[in-house]
Amino acid sequence: MGPTASGKTSLAVELVKRFPMDIISVDSALVYRGMDIGTAKPDAATLAEAPHRLIDIRDPSQPYSAAEFRNDALLEMAEITRRQRIPLLVGGTLLYFRALQQGLSEMPAADAALRARLMEEARVAGWPALHARLAGVDPESAARVHATDPQRIQRALEVYELSGQPMSAFHASQPATDFPYRLLKLALIPTDRALLQRRIEARFQQMLAEGLLDEVKKLIDRGDLSAELPAIRAVGYRQVWQHLSGQLDYESMLEQAVIATRQYAKRQLTWLRGEPDLERFTAEDADVQRQVTAAVARWLEKTTGSVK
Repeated sequence: MGPTASGKTSLAVELVKRFPMDIISVDSALVYRGMDIGTAKPDAATLAEAPHRLIDIRDPSQPYSAAEFRNDALLEMAEITRRQRIPLLVGGTLLYFRALQQGLSEMPAADAALRARLMEEARVAGWPALHARLAGVDPESAARVHATDPQRIQRALEVYELSGQPMSAFHASQPATDFPYRLLKLALIPTDRALLQRRIEARFQQMLAEGLLDEVKKLIDRGDLSAELPAIRAVGYRQVWQHLSGQLDYESMLEQAVIATRQYAKRQLTWLRGEPDLERFTAEDADVQRQVTAAVARWLEKTTGSVK
């Protein structure tokens, strides 16, 4: 686990070289086909060396949920273990990690008419206003959701209006879930926030240099996608879409994308601080690869009697 731009992918590739492991991506944006540059999807050479499961499995027009991820990941994990190998789950969508281990509560299904009404209210009043409404009926959920996160604000209000109960109540009553795997939970935690912020900006600049504008233009030119889809609301894509649609100039797009990515990384770090049984490693430590490899070797020897 770890925030964006912390070096998870490169470390995972090294672990695959050392141990009998197969990677499962835990990333809500990497599931979408045709969204490669802005998601920092591993390139063809990396995927040839260390194949990733659960990437490129959905069209951007088709939303993908945490519940679907859990089902898909468990199927992949079962197939990997049948081959006497070890699933290595890698990514920064921390809700997916939690859903996988703990399961999900049965909440009301999506209601298209209600979602359309909430979208129209947000168009008129703005998402911060709907976030304030959420804080009035479900302060616990509002505290976990950023005021500019349309998808989660919309879903929390939808659950409340459909059921009369706050989403946090469903989470609190979440049933115990049988998770048939032993876990070693590792996290890359940047301690130099200024360095992380510089890396985030440099990475987005590199995405632009690699053709992110053209990638998003192709999505727009399809004609069947909208800015309200979860895929297009992904950090970076949302701002570039707004730029290409004439809502933001280039400099504003760049600034807002970097700020949004930094805010996302901050939320990831907050989540990781509350994650139990987590071995933490300093992401920028020059020796971090050796440290993580040693931790994995110790755990394998303890749990299986072998590190091979």
